[in-house]
Amino acid sequence: MLTRVDGERTAVGRPYVICSCAVSLDGRIDDCSDARLILSGPADLDRVDEVRAGCDAILVGATTVRRDNPRLAVRAEHRRAARVAAGLPPTPIKVVLSGGGDLDPRSRLFGTDPVDTLVYRRDGGAAPGGPVPGGRVSVVDLPGRPLVDIAAVLADLARRGVRRLLVEGGTSVHTAFLTAGLVDELHLAVAPFFVGERDAPAFVGPGTFPQGVHSPLRLAEVRQLDDVVLLRYLVPTSA
Repeated sequence: MLTRVDGERTAVGRPYVICSCAVSLDGRIDDCSDARLILSGPADLDRVDEVRAGCDAILVGATTVRRDNPRLAVRAEHRRAARVAAGLPPTPIKVVLSGGGDLDPRSRLFGTDPVDTLVYRRDGGAAPGGPVPGGRVSVVDLPGRPLVDIAAVLADLARRGVRRLLVEGGTSVHTAFLTAGLVDELHLAVAPFFVGERDAPAFVGPGTFPQGVHSPLRLAEVRQLDDVVLLRYLVPTSA
């Protein structure tokens, strides 16, 4: 069964899900160095900021938090102000998927933004050094292994009023959402260079994807943003 969310169709009981990722020409989302590899240019980063501003929550995996230390926030002041004028917090809810919940409470996403942060961890997982529940941070235990159950996360977010979710990685998170068939839209920003390292993290890992060769995604938009190309795909629906 499908319902309509702001002109978009999605399954009842879960948010509309957008997966967003920047990749190199050889499909890598980072290199093997300790420094974060920037794959997007200023124009594409501004586009992502606009997409963030239109969502109710932004989700990443714990590995992305540890490696990239993202703030997961709307950056442009005019977009933050527009959200506040609409009765929303200046930036969407922040969501982290973590097997055990062992996150550094000094991470930037636990910063000063006046917005709730949800950490979904595997039921029974310990959280040594993790964020202490309280304030605007909540730890939610759900079943699953090695990640928490994606469908259960989406159902819980829907109960909390999240209608539009932006998923920003990394590899295991994108793979889990896409293989579970729980993505409605995919944004791929393709950088104009190769990484060329065999062990560099890729956009997705091996898996059985519903959108395989016999059921491809539908290309909805191609946009040039300086030397970066945005490919926006939609998941076909029979309704």
